[in-house]
Amino acid sequence: MKIALPSYQNQVDEHFGHCEYFTVFTTDDNKNILSEEIITPPPGCGCKSDISLILAQMGVKYMLAGNMGQGAVNVLGANGIEVLRGCSGNVREVVQKWLAGSLADSGLSCSQHEHTCHEH
Repeated sequence: MKIALPSYQNQVDEHFGHCEYFTVFTTDDNKNILSEEIITPPPGCGCKSDISLILAQMGVKYMLAGNMGQGAVNVLGANGIEVLRGCSGNVREVVQKWLAGSLADSGLSCSQHEHTCHEH
């Protein structure tokens, strides 16, 4: 299973659409982290840069994010990537907490990021 996190200096970036890079973790069926990879998104807003499609083609199934507008959640979902919002902290620790079942989606969309970038 592959899990992506919008990242900045090994921390979950609270701005999905403008993050520095994505950290993609590959895990096994026993919830062990097997590898970690850095993906630099193309320039532009996250949902218009085709990052959702790029991550989906890599096999990413989950996005553990800080804040994210509903438009981005919809675009990721359309590409088969389930979103969990409200994450913060070190990316590896966030993945470990999620694998342990101790994280849940905040259910909150970041309304200040609802702009034309997220319209499809």
